[in-house]
Amino acid sequence: MSKTILTIAVCLLLAACSSRPYGSTNKIYKKQAQQYGQMLAQYPLRDSGADFVGTINFSMRKPNFVIIHHTAQNSCEETLKTFTRKNREVSAHYVICESGTVYHMLNDMLRAHHAGLSRWGAITDMNSCSIGIEIDNNGKEPFSDIQIQSLLTLLDRIKKTYNIPTSNFIGHADIAPGRKVDPSRFFPWKSLADKGFGQWYDTTNLTLPENFNSLEALRTIGYNTSKPQDAIQSYKIHFNAQDTAKQLTAEDEKIIFSLLEKFR
Repeated sequence: MSKTILTIAVCLLLAACSSRPYGSTNKIYKKQAQQYGQMLAQYPLRDSGADFVGTINFSMRKPNFVIIHHTAQNSCEETLKTFTRKNREVSAHYVICESGTVYHMLNDMLRAHHAGLSRWGAITDMNSCSIGIEIDNNGKEPFSDIQIQSLLTLLDRIKKTYNIPTSNFIGHADIAPGRKVDPSRFFPWKSLADKGFGQWYDTTNLTLPENFNSLEALRTIGYNTSKPQDAIQSYKIHFNAQDTAKQLTAEDEKIIFSLLEKFR
């Protein structure tokens, strides 16, 4: 083989690899999914010690929450690489790049590793009941308009497909007070709520009831209030982003009361 032909062959091979940079990890994904299918096919187990009567009333996991994150990384490519490395053990169902491009990384019916140690109300395993969406953003700057538009389009499909309640579109900071702050104070939660993805408050002509307990109301909404200041911080990241103090004001109390009525 001449040097010219060899050079052309190498160039074609490199071009093919560069056009499918995640070809190898896609194969691993398919293999792992097939292995789970094989595990299901093994039932009923002959040595289970029990008679098997298969019920006809069952289904796969159905997500009931959407958890929104920011990546806290420097590029979409960096995040894709992170989620395709075995040693990192983190993942999400979707990644939305700054350009608005959406990557679907995991079947919605499968459990991603995005929520970590978290809690919302009585739920302590958010990974098992939620879809995780990561938005390419370092947490220090606003989200691009095209990103948010892609997010809204995605959320509309997810909400209709799984009939997810309006109140169940929340952020990582909401479910992990003190541990996480994403999707940051720059995230336009009100814009999402206006489209039906998450709740927002209305304090117009609102009068607080006597002896209103704001912290108890936050707990009822879903926040883990075992560390009150952390819960307050997470509430403010979502609903009162311009205020960084970990103390509640009179206006906060009105906001929380308004939210309590909506979340109920």
